[in-house]
Formats: sequence, C-alpha cells, structure tokens
Amino acid sequence: MKLKLGNLFNGKRAYAFFILLGVVACLVVLSLGNKAMEYTSTDDYCMSCHVHPHAEESWKLSTHYNNEAGVIVHCVECHLPPKGHGHLVAKAKHGFKDVYGMLFKDSADFNWEEKRKVENAQHFVYKESCLKCHQNLFPTTLSPEGDDAHLYYLTSKEELRCINCHLHVGHHDPNAAHEHNMNFGTIASAEEEIYEQPTPVSRFESFTEKIPGTSVSFEMVAVPGGAFQMGSPEKEPLRDKDEGPVFNAKVSNFWMGKVEVSWEEYLAFFKATSSQGRKEAMEVDEEVDGITGPTPPWGAPDQGWGKGSRPAITMSWHAANTYCRWLTQVTGKKYRLPTEAEWEYACRAGSQTPYPFEGSPKDYTSKGFMKKIFSPDTTTINSYVAYELNSNGMTMAPEAVKPNAFGLKNMLGNVAEFCLDYYDPAIYQEYSKSKVVENPRGPKKGREHVVRGGSFKSDAKDVRSAARDYTRTKAWLMTDPQMPKSIWWYSDVMEVGFRVVCEVDESIEQ
Repeated sequence: MKLKLGNLFNGKRAYAFFILLGVVACLVVLSLGNKAMEYTSTDDYCMSCHVHPHAEESWKLSTHYNNEAGVIVHCVECHLPPKGHGHLVAKAKHGFKDVYGMLFKDSADFNWEEKRKVENAQHFVYKESCLKCHQNLFPTTLSPEGDDAHLYYLTSKEELRCINCHLHVGHHDPNAAHEHNMNFGTIASAEEEIYEQPTPVSRFESFTEKIPGTSVSFEMVAVPGGAFQMGSPEKEPLRDKDEGPVFNAKVSNFWMGKVEVSWEEYLAFFKATSSQGRKEAMEVDEEVDGITGPTPPWGAPDQGWGKGSRPAITMSWHAANTYCRWLTQVTGKKYRLPTEAEWEYACRAGSQTPYPFEGSPKDYTSKGFMKKIFSPDTTTINSYVAYELNSNGMTMAPEAVKPNAFGLKNMLGNVAEFCLDYYDPAIYQEYSKSKVVENPRGPKKGREHVVRGGSFKSDAKDVRSAARDYTRTKAWLMTDPQMPKSIWWYSDVMEVGFRVVCEVDESIEQ
C-alpha cells in the first residue's frame, strides 16, 4: 500500500514537473519570439537586408528623420501596418519575400527607381500607418493649398492613398519637390542659331521643321496614305476586345513626327506661352493675344531622367493639344495630334501582323510563371521597342531603337501617345458596318481620349500595333497636389507623351 502511494506521489510530482517545464519553455519561446520580433523591427536590421542604394542616406535627409520636432519615424512604422491592422501577417509576408530575395536574387539587378514609383510603393507603405501618426489632417501649420488637398483626400479615400502626394517624404528625393517648379524651362542654353522662319514646304516629302524664334528643329516624315485593315483579328494572341472587329480603313497623305515631341521642343512652347502665376491659365483669342500655355509644373516632370531629345512627359491631353495649336500658329502649317487611324497606319508601315517586325506576343511577353523561369528571346523586339524588359524603368533617347519601314521611331513603347479621337470601346463595331471608312476620327463626343503605343513600363502584349488604351483623367489627377486640379500636368503619370501630325495642304505638290 505504501509503495503504491509512493508511486502515485512520485507520478504526480513528475507530471507537475513536466507541466512546469512546459510553461517555462513556452515563456522562454515567447520571450525569445518577442525579442526576435523586436530585433527584426529595428532600423539596423532593416538596413542589413534592404540594400537598395542610399536608403539610409535618403531616409536621414527626409522629414521623417530630420524635422523640427526631433521625432524619428522608424522603418517599420511606415513599411508595416500598425498592430491590430494585420501587422503580423504583413511582417510574415514581407519577411518571406526578403528571405526569398536574399537566397535567389541579386540586389544589384533590381531596378530600385522603378520600385520607388507610387504603383509599386503602395505595396510597402500602408495608409493605416500614415494615419496612425497623422491623425489631425488640418494642423495650424497647414497651408491653404494643403487644406484643399486634404479636403479632397477626405472625399476620395477609396481611390487615394497618402503616398499619392507624399511619396518622397520618407526617403528624400531632391527631384521630387512638393512645390511648383518656378524655374522650369528657364535654364540658359549655349548660343545657337535662332531660326527666323519656319521651313518652307512645297512638295510632299520629308522635311526638317524649324520653330521660329528658337534654335529648335525636328524631323517630319512624309507618310503616303493608303488602305489597311485596322484592329486585330480574333486569333491574335493576347488581344483585347476593343481592338475588333477588324475593318477596312483608308487615310490620306500626312506628315508625322519621326519621334515623339521631345523636351527640347516642348520647352520652346513652354517658354513662349507659359503662365508664371499659380492660377490656371486658359487660352484666349489667338488672333489678339496668342495662346496662353502651361503653368509651372510641380517637382520635376522629367522625373530627373533628363530632357533634351528624350520624349516630353506628364503633360495632359489638353496641354498636348494646345502645343499643336501653338505650333500651327508659329509655323503657318496645320499641326495636330494624329487620329487613331493615322497612328495605327503609320505604326504598321505596311504590316498586318501583331508587330511591324517578326515575332508573336506569346513569345515576347514576360507574364506568366513559366516566363519567369525561362526568359523569352527578346533580341528582335529589343531592337525596335523600348518597353518593360529593356528600358530600366525610364524613357529612352531616340537613337536607342531602329525605325520602322516608314522611317518612324518609337511608335511602340518608350512613351504611350495621345491621339485626337475620343475613346469608345465599341467604335470599331460601327466602323465595320461600312465597306471602307475614310479618314476616321472617332466618335463626335466623349470623356476620354485614345492613347496608343504602350510605354517603357509596358509588357510586350501591350506594345502590339493594334493595342488600344485611353486617358484616365480622374485617376491621373489624383496625384496632382495642385488645387484646383491642373489642366496642364499630371504629377505621377509619366509614361504618356505625344507626337505631331501635319496635314497636307491642297497647294502641296503630291
């Protein structure tokens, strides 16, 4: 009996010991886990993994580190949501990506400038984190413009994120000042010949246009008119529904800019017409006072990539159209944006395949799991198009690619291009009811305009000859800090530019 009681007593003691040991082990694990959580949330730990160039330097130059209050905002306070808003889940997700990147990727190959853009940054900067610190959106130090902008945010919370306007406050970028660039376009250049007259043209052939009063010239290519099949057939790989049905179109002779309108050309317009005040300037009677042009933009509209021969970007459709009106006025020729039909005809240059060169969108696209493992052979497309895989996330100079059969460069890629037509996804159905549509100009009215050609950010499927896109005015204006919203500039939509067309006058020998 005593032996049984002893065994029972010893058994209970052993049981209690193991329970106590388990509790201690749990406490140790929890303590270590908490220590690990704290350590992996420190700035030093973040910097040890995230080796993108100048991350620490740009952070220490930002208002989140260097400010009057002396408050330092740490990495995880922006790059993880606060506790209670999916903090642990986000930490695990980003941690897994970090480990995967360290094991299987080379950080030297990352395009950090591309990753810093708002469409990518929104996956690593949380609105809840911004609002946790900035609970009062109307402090006494806020400017009237800031009041208007924050009121606009409150009425558009579903569409807007804080970083739409405040993208660079966490990591300082000297090229992204949150203010009007009043010196934009005023930098003195070396002395060059100033043209007194535009280029006289009497025959339908390519010519170099000279902008009077400036040293700027640009090449115009004579595009002989003709008939073609516009749109993409149903069997074309990776097409969209608004590209069909295919219909027969015919366009007249026209001249088209060999490349997109460059910063050099656009700045000549800006210098001649810009409104240096902050109020939005509207055009007035051209015969009396001429054309009033853009107000100064916010920050650096060239994104710091350089101007010169690179395509001008971030202007609105309204600004591009006004540029054409100004060019018409100073040269005496009839300049305008291309119609969608003229654009596709010029892009195809006699071809009816997905591209004006050999290859299938299926072969060139980088989308899909298998394409990430087995990279596509892009030798051919790389020689004609500046797009996602070869642009390094920025615009490129014209000499980077070959011309098409008409002698036009960058019809596909580099920057997407505004067209004259209003956008209608069903307009091709209307056109297809006619045997041949001559010089189609799109619907008579609409809200958005056609955009063609894809850009440096586009996948190969979106730089096909028939691929269509359109302006998204409301969404694009979300990033504009100016109130009222600017009719001239978009702050963050930097992949759209334009090229010009010149109509052939009846007096021209053809």
